[in-house]
Amino acid sequence: MSNTPTSPRRRLFLIRSLALVLTASVAAAGTTACGSPQGTDRWVATENTNVEIDWDAVNQAYRDAEGPEDFEKRVNEIYAGDEIISVSVRDIDEKTQVVTGFFDNNEDGQIAESEKVFTIQRDIVDPAKAQYAINGYGAYGHYHSPMWDIAAGMMMGSMMSRMFMPSYTPMYRTPYTTSPAARGALASHRNSFRAANPSRFPAKASGSGKSYGSRGGAFGGGGSGRSSGGGRSGGGRFGVRRPAGRKVVRLG
Repeated sequence: MSNTPTSPRRRLFLIRSLALVLTASVAAAGTTACGSPQGTDRWVATENTNVEIDWDAVNQAYRDAEGPEDFEKRVNEIYAGDEIISVSVRDIDEKTQVVTGFFDNNEDGQIAESEKVFTIQRDIVDPAKAQYAINGYGAYGHYHSPMWDIAAGMMMGSMMSRMFMPSYTPMYRTPYTTSPAARGALASHRNSFRAANPSRFPAKASGSGKSYGSRGGAFGGGGSGRSSGGGRSGGGRFGVRRPAGRKVVRLG
């Protein structure tokens, strides 16, 4: 064996090499203990991960609603997850209204981008015609509806029909937002609604972001997702429902 002294540069190289080997060994041990690196194959439960939404039913609910309180009730009958969907209705100007459905997690009445579920933008085109479209956000970001036309004289709820009145003035310059008290009432109402419709909601709610029952209500799915009772009046239906399974064409 040679007794030749190791140079300082050589010693530094050996020390660095040993440090790299030890670092790699620790990382490999951590991966083995956990099964896999974090984020590779672990399913993380988040809001609305598995819950589909019947967008045809949301569209119809907006057409039929008598006002924001009625619309938020209808939307929460449609949504099959555990969270309550809050609603904000805001008139941008005399022609444009934006309705936002969102998970108000901290109940501050503010719409964080990460909390958005959908928006509906309605624009008045002329005194006798308007149009609107629905866009999904987050886990529903793939959904973009066609542009739907509505005209004076069509059967619809007062939330939409009032815009064709000669004396129409935007009502929601200051946005309407679902209050914490209303959220509690909505949860109670929805529990009663689901209990009264066991064929549509046969299973117990399974936790945040999970489907309450076997029917999440995918776009184009059967059924309207709204109650046939509840003392609602007015708001007749119009338009042709798309056949089940027909895909939505994303508009450019």
